[in-house]
Amino acid sequence: INLGTGIPNDVIGAIIHEERLGEQVTITVESGIYGGQQAGGVDFGIGRNLSAMISHQDQMLYYNGAGVDITFMGAGEMDPHGHVNATRLGASCPGAGGFIDITQNARHVVFCSSFTAKGLEIACEQGALHIRREGEVRKFVAGVNQVSYNGELARAKGQTMHYVTERAVFELRPEGPVLTEIAPGIDLERDILAHMDFRPAIAADLQVMDSRLFTPQPCALAEHLSRNSSSDSQGN
Repeated sequence: INLGTGIPNDVIGAIIHEERLGEQVTITVESGIYGGQQAGGVDFGIGRNLSAMISHQDQMLYYNGAGVDITFMGAGEMDPHGHVNATRLGASCPGAGGFIDITQNARHVVFCSSFTAKGLEIACEQGALHIRREGEVRKFVAGVNQVSYNGELARAKGQTMHYVTERAVFELRPEGPVLTEIAPGIDLERDILAHMDFRPAIAADLQVMDSRLFTPQPCALAEHLSRNSSSDSQGN
């Protein structure tokens, strides 16, 4: 898998370490590191106990060629076409870095973001999510400020894409972004739809996220992956 800067690198690497999944999942970062435990924040691209390290340019050649199974990337906005903006946020224009190279060839792209921005305060209590203060800036907009990831092209080539936030998960399908999961403790109308500039399609089998995700204890992800792997093998 690949981890992008921001939420993915700061959170997912730590979760893989906590859940003891290091032997089942190989983490890569665009700086050229493989495995180990990634540093977060301003130390993006640095890690310890690495399995391997190659040059930045060789890493990008790999992403452009073979690609990765899954990439987890930060994001700023999504619109009803499934377009994602991660490169022009308000008055700031940080640029794409390796974002485009990585997302275009990955088999599965997972965007990680808070549902709103600027002032959002949340709390996890007894396996449920509570919004203490809503963010002032909407991230689900009628049209993104800049197209960093083209949802229409992704659908045309059959790429799997999910957009994951603390309270809602969307999957990009032929009809556009579809709401597939909501967090326990969250009201669909009040906490999700009321803070979007467009109304998404809602899955007929809308699911509630596993309550373990909102507790401090590990979630036994290794067992979950093992069960899924066994089911896939039996299905084949």
